Amino acid sequence: MTSTPHPISRRSLLAATGAATAFGLLRFAPAAAATDGPASYTADWSSVDQHPPAPAWFKDAKFGIYYHWGAFSVPAYGNEWYPRNMYIGGSNENKHHIATYGDPSAWPYHNFIDGARDRAGNYVQFAPKPVAQGGSWDPDAWARLFRSAGARFAGPVAEHHDGFSMWNSRANPWNSVRHGPRLDLVALHARAIRGQGLKFMASLHHAYHFNGFYDHVPSQSDPTLRILYGQQGSAAENKLWYDKLVEVIDGYQPDLLWQDFDLNLVQESYRLQFLAHYYNQAVAWNKDVVATYKDGLDNKGEVYDFERGGPAGLLTPYWLTDDSISSSSWCYTVGIGYYTTQALLHSLIDRVSKGGTMLLNIAPMADGTIPSGQQSILLGMGDWLGRFGEAVYGTRSWSSHGEGPTKMGGGSFSGPVAGKPQDVRFTRSQDNKVLYATALGWQGATMTVSTLNSHQINLSSLTGAQLLNNAAGTYLDLPAPTQDASGLHLAMPSANPPFNALAYTVRLTFSGQIPVLGAPGGSTTWVKIANVTSGLVLDSGGDVASGSDLKQWNYDGSANLQWQLIDLGNGYHRIMNRANGMAVDSWGNSANGAPARQAAWNGGTNQQWSLNSLGDNRYQITNRGTGTALDGSGSTTAGSPTVMWTPNASSNNAWTVTGA
Repeated sequence: MTSTPHPISRRSLLAATGAATAFGLLRFAPAAAATDGPASYTADWSSVDQHPPAPAWFKDAKFGIYYHWGAFSVPAYGNEWYPRNMYIGGSNENKHHIATYGDPSAWPYHNFIDGARDRAGNYVQFAPKPVAQGGSWDPDAWARLFRSAGARFAGPVAEHHDGFSMWNSRANPWNSVRHGPRLDLVALHARAIRGQGLKFMASLHHAYHFNGFYDHVPSQSDPTLRILYGQQGSAAENKLWYDKLVEVIDGYQPDLLWQDFDLNLVQESYRLQFLAHYYNQAVAWNKDVVATYKDGLDNKGEVYDFERGGPAGLLTPYWLTDDSISSSSWCYTVGIGYYTTQALLHSLIDRVSKGGTMLLNIAPMADGTIPSGQQSILLGMGDWLGRFGEAVYGTRSWSSHGEGPTKMGGGSFSGPVAGKPQDVRFTRSQDNKVLYATALGWQGATMTVSTLNSHQINLSSLTGAQLLNNAAGTYLDLPAPTQDASGLHLAMPSANPPFNALAYTVRLTFSGQIPVLGAPGGSTTWVKIANVTSGLVLDSGGDVASGSDLKQWNYDGSANLQWQLIDLGNGYHRIMNRANGMAVDSWGNSANGAPARQAAWNGGTNQQWSLNSLGDNRYQITNRGTGTALDGSGSTTAGSPTVMWTPNASSNNAWTVTGA
């Protein structure tokens, strides 16, 4: 089977620029396209799966901010699920609602939108006023804060489960222009955020709006209230889900469109129409966009999102986590508590080291005030990123994410955790010549990085070690580090930190590319080598005869799927299998499609391999003897052969190398 090239890209087929007016009236003019991917999409998986899920701007950004702010912020009680829980008899929200406002049958949720008096006679309504009109809401000040926090993209919850659209919706009469604030809040957010040079995102949580959120609300006779409370029936609700997305896409051109759970319950045809429409509009706008998901889509064209968590180790393809500044609520509540700046920053560093981006939620008050405690946390993160962001922005994950005693990640809902000084996280420059080692605290007079020990990596090409100094772009040169079996030892300027910081980064510079982890002479470090197209890993087959073909298999931890990369000191490696001790061998056959094989190590050029970094922990593994590279042949079936092919740009020809 041939090594399938990428689909014809929009860069080669389409040159277009577009300026959007309300709801997608576009003008086209010849220009050089700035985006990868097809020139157009159709509403089927085979088409939308060709969309590049994570463009360079998103991989470079690393940190974004969004915010749960809406009518549910007015009661400031419980959490953002107040609109649902107030109708559940005996719940804390129901008791609070009855005591403060009245029985939900007489004082319904939409009173928070349209305005009404509570039992004490106070008029309550979600109607924030801009500072220009004497109010407390200043979208420009919000955007400046986000930029000062170090965010590279930001945006609002455009609609939560409650069904109240924060934009000028034609499809939904319950929107912020016709009710409540009488303002197009999404438009005002977009203008302010883009005015600070940030990418604009919008999040939509409305799949659950009609799939259970309001199942305790009595049936409504008013047709407009049936829309608000998700009572129109499946066909109309599915169409409304789609229409709302189209309005946000066409009206505001979000760079990133984030969605919450329950997409699996949305009609598949509408999910596909949404993706095709968004991606086709992005072609017309001539820019790269990101769509995220928790379910109902896939990581071939979209980015998977972990809620309040992330993986325990390196994960490809590129991923996202959404987390909140508070453990108790995503929206503002009276008495809301916060994670520490240290925990949130360390979690950001950890997630970036594992190949992800962090989207942090804040919780403004209903009147548009961002509480000072939240501002302090954001500014604290921005202070660190402003000084040491070189180790975060624009970096990529390395062969190892890090080391240390603190368990961080492990799935969704694992939450942010503060690390210890012995916790070290790695990132690298995109040209793979600089390795950053960030300790989550000051280790003392000597910083030890155990991963970089003499059994695991050959550091003979290391040309310098520097501590990132207190001002961005400045460095403290460190003495030449020493390496032994226990790690790399870096002499610090003093036993006490030379400046205050929540984490400290050492910059390791190499004369060429960063050496591959898994080093000379009997290393006990084992890796899995996974094909980028299939996700299957290189498989020896176990106890087989010399000359046996190599296969690909789903990783299950067995020894025949684990390999050792041994640096030969000449720019090449031997690749040894843990189960049978044999080496990967080209067998001297340079024909495209020839099987990759294995044999006892004999030192020949057919068993020597160069690892050419393609970025994002992807490598082209090329044989010294034949000049051809390991190739997955495009098959996604476990047991399929690993072949040799002329090096090319196909993902069939690319492999990731991660710890086994």
